[in-house]
Amino acid sequence: MSITCPDCQAPLTPQNGLAHCDTCNKDIPLEPRCPECHKPLQVLKACGAVDYFCQNGHGLISKKRVEFVPV
Repeated sequence: MSITCPDCQAPLTPQNGLAHCDTCNKDIPLEPRCPECHKPLQVLKACGAVDYFCQNGHGLISKKRVEFVPV
């Protein structure tokens, strides 16, 4: 799934919960979503690690599978 700027549709690269659009010159916050139920994930941070947990029965979600959606 590719992420695009909601204003100009330029492709974005997620980084630490944000994506920067070079065309619009603005930062866009991203929300992590479950790849199975598409609902927001709980972000768990400990000892420098970031994990994602689905509270809707899907448990821990691998960072590689998380869907990031512009807020």
